[in-house]
Amino acid sequence: MTGPVGRAFATLVAAGELKPDTDQKKAVAALDRFAARLGQSNGGLLSRLLGKPAATCGVYLWGGVGRGKSMLMDLAYDHIAVSPKRRTHFAPFMLDVHQRLRAARASEEGDPVIAVAKQLADEVKLLAFDEMMVTNPADAMIMSRLFTAMIDEGVAIVTTSNRPPSELYKDGLNRELFMPFIGLIETRMEVVHLNGPTDYRLDRLAGLDTWLVPNGAEASAKLSEAFFRLTDYPLEDRDHVPAEELDVDAGRTLHVPKALKGVAVFSFRKLCGEARGAADYLAVARRFHTVILVGVPVLSREMRNEAARFVTLIDALYEHRVKLLAAADAEPADLYPAGDGRFEFERTISRLEEMQSADYLGEGHGLAAATLEGVRA
Repeated sequence: MTGPVGRAFATLVAAGELKPDTDQKKAVAALDRFAARLGQSNGGLLSRLLGKPAATCGVYLWGGVGRGKSMLMDLAYDHIAVSPKRRTHFAPFMLDVHQRLRAARASEEGDPVIAVAKQLADEVKLLAFDEMMVTNPADAMIMSRLFTAMIDEGVAIVTTSNRPPSELYKDGLNRELFMPFIGLIETRMEVVHLNGPTDYRLDRLAGLDTWLVPNGAEASAKLSEAFFRLTDYPLEDRDHVPAEELDVDAGRTLHVPKALKGVAVFSFRKLCGEARGAADYLAVARRFHTVILVGVPVLSREMRNEAARFVTLIDALYEHRVKLLAAADAEPADLYPAGDGRFEFERTISRLEEMQSADYLGEGHGLAAATLEGVRA
């Protein structure tokens, strides 16, 4: 490992901050090859002949949660000697792109997509963005032309995703218009799959309080900090955290106010205070490895429906080994002091207490069961 990313990676391994990981070494080698190409294009014969940087392409890192994708991207960003450069998350990056497109269209001067690509190329030579995910037709329509033009203008790209390129915008509206972008990634970027044995996300859970009492500003601030710690989302973009419409069944969806990198944020009122059933909670448990739940109240006798839904929710999360971080008005044992279903709630108390244990937090997502047989509706 003689390149800039490899040297930084080796230092972290030697210090014990990272564990030896074959997949990560492959990714580091790809990033160092990318750095070498980038260095050649910035000052080599080809760039002088062409009069502009050659297309340096990039690296697309994909794999499951906690495999170190964002860490490796940050190593590349920090140690590849090129400027100017920008590190962002994919969601705010696309918001910025759409704002620029609106301004370019208003000017009525040329192709707005090409104009925006040139703007970005003037501002950055290395663009590193986290969590590429395409969920709406507006993004899908422009991405192939935008990124092709950016690469042709010499913008170097490092990105991460939970999906392989072939599964981006899967089942999306008019996906055929998006297929050229997939071809662009597969032909002009080095695609690296990370699926190593170490789940570094678990390290980020270490030291976090998972059950905060009482509800209030302090608990909310701690949960917000946990969210940004688990997702690597930039604090300066906190007002643009993406939401998600989660498919439940028969065309029905569940709105997730904040959804990023397998982490979802819900209020108790929305998740358990409205008419929902096991299908909703099963969809959540399958989709997210961590759920942050705010505003859990003490459940009175009059809240037996809310209590029953909460029991079903916790059963679903527990069976799928979903990590739960919550702000509540009481400890689990005091959440439902009396009322219909209090006897059944004892199991929920036991599960909530177990879900705070180091052993539970160390388990992988979805290992306990593939279905929720026996979970109450």
